[in-house]
Amino acid sequence: MDSPLQRRRPAAFLFALRLLLSVCGAARACGGGDLRRVVEVPGEPGSVVWAVQLSDLHLSAFHPERAADFRRHVGDALAMVDPALVLITGDITDAKSKDLLSSRQEEFEWIEYQRVIDDVANKSGLNKELFYDSRGNHDSYGVPEVGGMFDFYKKHSINARLGRSGAVQSITLQNNDRKHLFVGFDSAMGVGLRSPTNIFGQPTDRLLSDLDAALSQWDNQSTSYPVTKIAFGHFPISFSALTTSGRSIKDIFLKHSLSAYLCGHLHTNFGRNLKRHHTSEQHRFSSYEQYFQFDIHKGMSTAVSSGNCSARTESAAEFWEWEMGDWRSARSMRILAIDSGYVSYADMDFRSGSKDVIIVPTFPLDSRFMKRSSDPFDFTCQATSTAHIGTVRALVFSRYKIESVIVKVYESHSGSFNLVLEQEMEKTSGKEVRGAMYTAAWKRRDFSEASPDQYWFQIEAVDMNREVYLSERRPFSVNGLTAKISWAWKEFRVMGCQWNQLYFPIMWTTLAFLFPLVLVPCTSLAFYDIQFMLKFLRRKKTRRSSRAFTPVNFEFFRVELSKMYVIWSGMLLYLLYLVFFPWFTGYAVTENHNKMYFQYRGWSTKYLANSSSMPYIGLPDVMVIVLPHLLFVVLPAFLVIAAIAAERALYLGHDISLRAKKDDDHYKSWYTKYVSIFYWLRKILLLLCMPIIWKHWKVCFPFNFDSYTQKFPFCLSDFIPFFHKSMNSFMMTIKYQGVVFSFLKLCVFRRGNLLTLQNHFECAFLKLCLCV
Repeated sequence: MDSPLQRRRPAAFLFALRLLLSVCGAARACGGGDLRRVVEVPGEPGSVVWAVQLSDLHLSAFHPERAADFRRHVGDALAMVDPALVLITGDITDAKSKDLLSSRQEEFEWIEYQRVIDDVANKSGLNKELFYDSRGNHDSYGVPEVGGMFDFYKKHSINARLGRSGAVQSITLQNNDRKHLFVGFDSAMGVGLRSPTNIFGQPTDRLLSDLDAALSQWDNQSTSYPVTKIAFGHFPISFSALTTSGRSIKDIFLKHSLSAYLCGHLHTNFGRNLKRHHTSEQHRFSSYEQYFQFDIHKGMSTAVSSGNCSARTESAAEFWEWEMGDWRSARSMRILAIDSGYVSYADMDFRSGSKDVIIVPTFPLDSRFMKRSSDPFDFTCQATSTAHIGTVRALVFSRYKIESVIVKVYESHSGSFNLVLEQEMEKTSGKEVRGAMYTAAWKRRDFSEASPDQYWFQIEAVDMNREVYLSERRPFSVNGLTAKISWAWKEFRVMGCQWNQLYFPIMWTTLAFLFPLVLVPCTSLAFYDIQFMLKFLRRKKTRRSSRAFTPVNFEFFRVELSKMYVIWSGMLLYLLYLVFFPWFTGYAVTENHNKMYFQYRGWSTKYLANSSSMPYIGLPDVMVIVLPHLLFVVLPAFLVIAAIAAERALYLGHDISLRAKKDDDHYKSWYTKYVSIFYWLRKILLLLCMPIIWKHWKVCFPFNFDSYTQKFPFCLSDFIPFFHKSMNSFMMTIKYQGVVFSFLKLCVFRRGNLLTLQNHFECAFLKLCLCV
C-alpha cells in the first residue's frame, strides 16, 4: 500500500499550478491581517474532506512525556489519515511551575513545541501550510502585550513562522465544486494576566468584525452547493466574555449558522459529553436562557416531518459547539469529516498506544451530537433525489490492507442490543484516492418509524492480519430526529452555565444576604437596651408554659447577636471594604511589570503601562477568586458565627431554666435530657470551621508568593486588629488563615459564664485552630 507521502507527490505536481494561483490570490482583510486561502483538495472520494483537531497540548518542562508521546503517536497517525488540515486549538504550552502555584512563559517549552511540530510534520509527510495553531489562556500567561518580548507564540508558533499575523485566519477547502470554509480566531487576553485570573476568552469588537467578514467571504458569490462553515478557537462559549459593546461570539456564529464550532480548554476531567447545540430559538424562551441551558439540545426536532417538501420555511439559525478534550492527560485527537455537507467526527485516544486502524463513520449522523434543526426536512425531501441519503458511509484509515468492512445495525431494547442488520460495505474506486471510503446501500425506510435512539450502528473492519477493529456504536435517525441526552453535573457546570453572565448576579445575591445578616443585629442594639431586654425576657420565660416552649427563642437569639457589637461592626466594615476598595495589590502580569490593584470588577489598569482605555481588565476572570471567597469563606464564616450565637442562646435558656419555678418540671427536664446534645453541638460548630480555614488557606496561599504581594486586608483576620487592639499581637500569628477563629475567640472569651468552655480539650482545640 502506497504511503500518504507517495500518493501526495503526483497529486502535488498535477495541481501545482492551481494551488499556486490559489495561494497567490489570497486576500488580506483590511487592517486585520486575515489571510484568506483557497486550497483545492484533489482526489477521491470527491464528496468528502477531513481535518484533524488537537487541543490543550500543555507541553511542559516538568512533563517531557507529553512532547514525547506527541512526537511518537501523532506523526504516524497523520501520515495514515492524510488530512486536508491540522488544527491545534490552544494551550500549546503549560507555562506553569512544577507545583502549579505560579505561571510564566518559558521559552524552553516553546522551543520544544517548535521542534516537536516540525518533527511531526516531517514524519507525516504533510505540508506545514496545512497546520494552524491558535493561542489559549496558558499561552498568554504573563504576556504584557502581544508581540512583546514575553510573547513566544509570535516567535515559535506555526502561524507566526508562516507569516499569519492576524487574529483571524481562514482557509477554504474546495472539492468537487463544494466549498468548506474554516475560520480560526484568537480571543486570548491582549494583556495576559497570570493564573488564576486568566480563564476566559476576551474577544474585542474588532475581532468580531473581522470574524464576521471572514465568515461572509463567500456569501455574495454563486455556488453550486451551500458553503459549509466551521470555526475553531480555544475558548468555549460558556467561557467567552462579552465585548465592551455587549456583543458575543455566539451572535456571530448564529448569524452565519455554522455547522460546528471546534474548541478546547475544558479537558476531559469534566466529562466526555462537552457538546452544546445553540439556536436562535432560545431567545423565545424565558429569560433564564441567557444564564443557563439545561439540556445539550435546544429547539431540536422530536417529531417526524410531515413530508410536505413544498412548504419549507426558513430554518432557525443554529450551530453545534464541540469541545474535544485534551492531549495533556487524555491524549485525544479528533478527526472531523465533511461528507456532502454533513459534518461528523470521531475521537481517538492514544493513551493505550498508536492506532493501526481508524474508522470514521460519516453517514448516518450520530443522533445525539450531530443533528441540526433542518435535518428532518432534508432527510425527507432529499431522499428521492440524493443517493447519499440511501447509503451508509465510513472512512477507514489503516496501516495494513483492509480485507473487509461490515456495517452492523442493532436495535436497543431495555439496555440490550440485538443485531438486526449485517451488511458488507464496498470500497469506492477512483483516481488519486486520498482515503478509503466504504459504502453500503440500505433500506433506510425500514428504520423510519423508530425513535431516534432505538437503532444503533457500528462499523467493523478486518485487516490482512485478521485483526478486528470496531468503531464506536452510535444511535441514528433516518428521519433526522434528535436523541435526547443530558449533561452530568460537572458537564453542566462548565458547558450549560454562562459564567460571564452569572458572575455579578451570584456576587450581588450573596452580598444582599450578608449585609442584612450583619445589619440586623447591629441595628437591634440601637433600639433595645440589652439589660432591660434580658430582664423582660427572663420574666416572660418564667411565665411561659411548657407547651409554648421552643428550643431557640428568636428574642434570645437576637439579643446574643446584638451583644457581639464589635464583631458585627467589623464584619460590616469588611463587607464594605470588599465592595469599595482594593482587595490586594501585586504583579498580575510579570514580576518586572507594574503592580496592579485587584477588585471585584477586575485588575485596575491605572498604573499599567500601554494599557487600553478600559479601567479594569480580567472581568469576569476575577470571579475565580471573588466567588469562592464570598461563597465558601465569608458566607460560611458569618453563618457559623450566627450558629455560635444560637448555641449561646440555648445556654441562656438553660441558665434561665435553672431559676424557673419548681412547678415547670417539664421545662427543666427538657434541657436536662438534651444537655449532651448542646455539649456536642458546640464541638460540631468548631469542627465546621476547619473546612472554612482550609478553603481560605487555599484561596490566599498563592498570593503569599512573589507573584502577588498582598498589601490590603483580603483576609478576614487582617481586618480585626482595627477593632480589637487588645488582641492585636495574637492576631498577627493568624494573618492569612484565621478567617473564622479570629471572630470565634471574641465570641468565646467574653466576660460572663454563659459560654464557658467545659474542659481543657475544647480550649486546646480552639487554640490550635487559632494558630493554624
